[in-house]
Amino acid sequence: MISWKNLDALKGFEKLCALGRVDLPRAMAGAAGAARVAKYSVPMAAGLTYNYAAKAVDDDILAALAELAGEAQLAEKYEALLGGEIINTGEKRRVLHQLTRGQQAGAVTVDGVDKRAFYAEQQRKAAEFARKVHAGEITNAAGERFTTVVQIGIGGSDLGPRAMYLALEQWARQNGAFKMEARFISNVDPDDAASVLKSIDVSRSLFVLVSKSGTTLETLTNEAFVKDALKAAGLDASRHMVAVTSETSPLAKSSDYLAAFFMDDFIGGRYSSTSCVGGAVLSLAFGPEVFQRFLDGAAQADALAKNTDPLKNPAMLDALIGVYERNVLGFPATAVLPYSQALSRFPAHLQQLDMESNGKSVNRFGEPVGYPTGPVIFGEPGTNGQHSFYQLLHQGTDIVPLQFVGFRRNQAGMDVDIQGSTSQQKLCANVAAQIMAFACGKDDANPNKAFAGGRPSSIIIGDRLTPESLGALLSHFENKVMFQGFCWNVNSFDQEGVQLGKVLAKRVLAHDTDGALKAYSDLLDI
Repeated sequence: MISWKNLDALKGFEKLCALGRVDLPRAMAGAAGAARVAKYSVPMAAGLTYNYAAKAVDDDILAALAELAGEAQLAEKYEALLGGEIINTGEKRRVLHQLTRGQQAGAVTVDGVDKRAFYAEQQRKAAEFARKVHAGEITNAAGERFTTVVQIGIGGSDLGPRAMYLALEQWARQNGAFKMEARFISNVDPDDAASVLKSIDVSRSLFVLVSKSGTTLETLTNEAFVKDALKAAGLDASRHMVAVTSETSPLAKSSDYLAAFFMDDFIGGRYSSTSCVGGAVLSLAFGPEVFQRFLDGAAQADALAKNTDPLKNPAMLDALIGVYERNVLGFPATAVLPYSQALSRFPAHLQQLDMESNGKSVNRFGEPVGYPTGPVIFGEPGTNGQHSFYQLLHQGTDIVPLQFVGFRRNQAGMDVDIQGSTSQQKLCANVAAQIMAFACGKDDANPNKAFAGGRPSSIIIGDRLTPESLGALLSHFENKVMFQGFCWNVNSFDQEGVQLGKVLAKRVLAHDTDGALKAYSDLLDI
């Protein structure tokens, strides 16, 4: 029997709070530090490794975290989610994004529909459509092949797919898998759509409109913007547009689109990159085979997340350490620092994934919680970030835990040797140096040059960023966020916090305002 309890009602949490703190600079120094690096490491899917040696934990803390995981029933709750129980209590919905990437058919049936089979069929349809585009069977009115795909969407319909495209673009070019350039329009600011439209040949562009409800204001506004541009160019918009939406939306059976691929309410936007929300654009850009490899990596990580031993379950362990940092050590934020330019937008995706999921102040029953929940998430690729916000991370008054991601080899297969080392070696050297600098610090008689250290970090290491390792990386963080939500007893799968602003914006546009709202509307000349 699963029970849902607040974190501070668990005996394991009380025990965790009573344990002593780890002196990280001492723990990471000398031979002891080298032993920690070897010991505190766990294999991930797709050849990745999660190393947490530079986290402020020891065997006693890890044992307490494992006890907490058992008491909080993290493994059982994940199995319940996979089995189709209604985990999204706010909206009374199942949570089925893992079904998009390889669970067996028949795992979850809703109203007589095998949901795995449903998602697989939509992916098959998107794959077949992409193959016909690549083969020249689907062309523009002049019989010319499409060369560019443009995704129109916002939030989870943009951040995840955009991050995944950028992550694999260089790899695809290097490995002969690059089919079409992808661009993205998300912001209702007209300058966003205009800048994309001015930089492409609209006559040879396919537009993928993504809106589950078919009513998303920003997305429909940008669709109208694009349709006007197509009309101005003398083009039939219906020959250039496809939709990713729900079967019940007004877009589903519209003649305005070449094709429609379906999703449903059981997959939240920020968890939708492995559905047709990501599948359509990524299959067009790189081919369905590459997208399938991405799904395979995610499926491997999903399977690993079922391990009931937290020390062998990297997503659960990462989550538990994060809870310890947030609720025992009192750290308010986490920095995501990929030392890979290909992951330039991955922190932005994780920002939505984490903060929209666990940015909650009431539990699953609507009762206020008496402890912090989700941290602030931010980040940029290294080494750029080192020349930006690392100053605060090293010497600021707040301690911010760090999540590094690094790869031994680059995607492009190009490099240069300067001053005795390659660019990739310099990149990797910076990762190693930063981990130790944050952990150990440096004494100096000049206070401006002294570093206190004690800044905890972990690193996910791989050989090279590939479709499989990207899928595994995505799933790892999705499951980490899920496990943390279970610990905090919050609903990680709704997002009511985004609704109020939408409602007020509609009032402004309808000129139904008074007081300060009217004053601000007047200031902006609405």
